Amino acid sequence: MPMEEIWQTKLPTLVDRTTSIFNSELLSDVKFVVPVSTAESESKKVIPAHKFVLAISSPVFFAMFYGQMAETKDSVDLPDCEYESLLELFRFLYSDKVNLSGSNVMQVLYLANKYMVPSLLDKCTEYLCNNLTTSNVFCILTHAQKFGGKSLEDRCWEVIERRTEEAVTSDEFVTVERSVVESVVKREVLNVKEVELFKAVDRWATKVCEKEIPIAPSDGEEKRRILGDEIVKAIRFPLMSEEVFMSEVLNSHILALNEVEDMIKHYRGVLQSPLPFKKGARGKIDYIRCNRFQKFNAPCSGSDGWLGAGYYSVTVPSSGGSWSYNGAAADSVNFTVNKPIMLHGVQHFGSVGGNYTVSTEVKDTTHNSCLGKESGTYTSEKEDRKNYYGFDVLFDRPVSLEANKQYTLMSVIEGPLSWYGAEGQMSAESGGVQFSFSDSDDDSNSTSVTNGQFPVIIFN
Repeated sequence: MPMEEIWQTKLPTLVDRTTSIFNSELLSDVKFVVPVSTAESESKKVIPAHKFVLAISSPVFFAMFYGQMAETKDSVDLPDCEYESLLELFRFLYSDKVNLSGSNVMQVLYLANKYMVPSLLDKCTEYLCNNLTTSNVFCILTHAQKFGGKSLEDRCWEVIERRTEEAVTSDEFVTVERSVVESVVKREVLNVKEVELFKAVDRWATKVCEKEIPIAPSDGEEKRRILGDEIVKAIRFPLMSEEVFMSEVLNSHILALNEVEDMIKHYRGVLQSPLPFKKGARGKIDYIRCNRFQKFNAPCSGSDGWLGAGYYSVTVPSSGGSWSYNGAAADSVNFTVNKPIMLHGVQHFGSVGGNYTVSTEVKDTTHNSCLGKESGTYTSEKEDRKNYYGFDVLFDRPVSLEANKQYTLMSVIEGPLSWYGAEGQMSAESGGVQFSFSDSDDDSNSTSVTNGQFPVIIFN
């Protein structure tokens, strides 16, 4: 018997055998014709398939091929999907495996929902949860509300609530539906200043105006019409200072004259009637912050050479290192905790008006395995309580840390010279949790227990 006729003998399991005929003409009894991509709808590709394999995996395919209105043609046109995504759906039906990526996961999610394959839906949801960021959270939220189920939607709202300012200032926020904007401003828990929320809503309304009437400049009256009372009155203008209200809100011309007059009376303390806007502060995620250092040094110490642009080279006497950054050297420190915690992020030192590109990760020191990583560009703000400049790097997903196990915190930073900490503590307590710090072998930029980066560990 020819070798090609006994291929089954070399494949011991059913999955092995069905995988071997995936995307193959062998025994195929139906072909699917699909666009290469939505951008190239005229360009088509063909995927050979097997009715029986598809039907035992999907009730929709069962009805298509074996139901009362069964398809009799040997070719099926599917204009609503792309070749790569349909191929991944079929790969999963044949092999229980799927190759998900940022470019195909949304379409695969759509197809898993359309063809009623819940196990693939779960795979897509897991992938999206693991790759959720503030830059894509609104795109994923939209798909989650349509296809992804409550767990993915809840995870999206968790990210939006924890990292509101980053989320609403992302490029995707101005592309969302009005219903999403309304849902955001009505949340009771948001980590953002109310003026920044208003500015994000204003940008969204401006973008909608530009789409609807591209040749006319957007004005306050038109933006108010688009936003409506539900959105405008959910913004808590009384939480803003009078100065901020007059400079940011008044100039937008979104509020009606009587609303502006009421707000001015509110600031003057002469308002007789209730405001149409909520006064109560929104709830915020409660983080605990553990401080590493007892002293903080500014970059303009004058102890070393002038580098221009208002900065001096800062040298720490005990280590001989300098807190300049080149995007290659790593600042790193090891630590343990005496109780299990959820690590949300770490504060970094910055400088007045300084912008920094940062890649931060936390590792299991023993196994050298990455537990969480976050990258982005950050702007320094003044830390009111300690009077230095810095910025928080928060992980998209909190990292679970065990008690009495060593972890490594490491950041690669690019940007101007920064403040730095001195007289660091070997041990520090906050919120009933004891942190113990030690020097890291991964450090190549002079950070240590006593000096350098990472003024605050953020956890709960």
